[in-house]
Amino acid sequence: MKKNGGFTLAEYLIFTVLLLAVMLLCICAGSVSIPLGETFKTIINAIKNTSEGGSYESILLPVRIPRVFCVALAGASLSLSGASMQGLLKNPLADGSTLGVSSGASLGAVISIAFGITIPGLPFSGTMIMAIIFAFLSLVLILAFAYRLDSSLSTNTIILMGVVFSMFASSLFSLVITFAGEKVKSITFWTLGSLRGSSYRNALVLLIALVIFGGILLSKATELNAFAVGEDNARSIGVNVFRTRLIVLISISVLIGVCVSIGGTIGFVGLVTPHILRRIMGPDHRKLLPASVFAGAIFLLLSDLVSRVILRPRELPIGVITSLIGTVVFIWIFFSSRKKASS
Repeated sequence: MKKNGGFTLAEYLIFTVLLLAVMLLCICAGSVSIPLGETFKTIINAIKNTSEGGSYESILLPVRIPRVFCVALAGASLSLSGASMQGLLKNPLADGSTLGVSSGASLGAVISIAFGITIPGLPFSGTMIMAIIFAFLSLVLILAFAYRLDSSLSTNTIILMGVVFSMFASSLFSLVITFAGEKVKSITFWTLGSLRGSSYRNALVLLIALVIFGGILLSKATELNAFAVGEDNARSIGVNVFRTRLIVLISISVLIGVCVSIGGTIGFVGLVTPHILRRIMGPDHRKLLPASVFAGAIFLLLSDLVSRVILRPRELPIGVITSLIGTVVFIWIFFSSRKKASS
């Protein structure tokens, strides 16, 4: 097996087995614990389309299994987006939540919910499209203003602009809520990040977005390796810098927008997992990006499991768990980067 680039078959198998094991754990565990045998029995009977679904069918099939699928796909999408953004910007702190992109996507989704913006015949279409558009515009605006302040796009400048934009988006968010009427309660809970009530249709949308736009990001691994050395180096080896940057930014925006429109604001997934993987596997995006897909899914699945069982039968929003973990990691990365820069 090749060791000089890309995932090996053994690595794919290890990550796949680990992901399936965590998914199975999350399906069995929760406010109601379900025996492994009963879980397999229910799934097999559902595949065979028999009526003997067992006593746990009403929990597993319509509730827990689609939720686990959605959590895994959202975690994979957010982690891949974060890893790609960090590679493109050469910034270890780049992520949808730290740069304000998730805040922009949330603002677009909330505007759609508050004012009933929809496209007939397409479920969640208005929320999803508004989230994608606002995510892309937010990313472009943040990078444009950061470049005006500091053409080198240093970490501190980008993070500062991300914080400023997040505050601006938050103020607009509060303004929109004043006109939301009875939708305020659902909007407030949604912005905390939760995949409770996810459906198979949601999972299908997340899967399509990940296959198409995640596939595009995975195909740009070599170009992202060139960006890590510098844009001049990328141009010297024939990379179309503007085109590559635009494709990567659009793909990131779509993935973040779709995740936000379905699960609300789930922060720091794209910061935590790629950073840990980069320390373990190195900076080569041919290995880092596919590893981020698996690790992001596993990280968010475990976070969702904690949110469901820590106060059961009550449930915490998953965004609360990821933000608590992500804040600690963010501070650690920030001060580690400062120490390296000063030494």
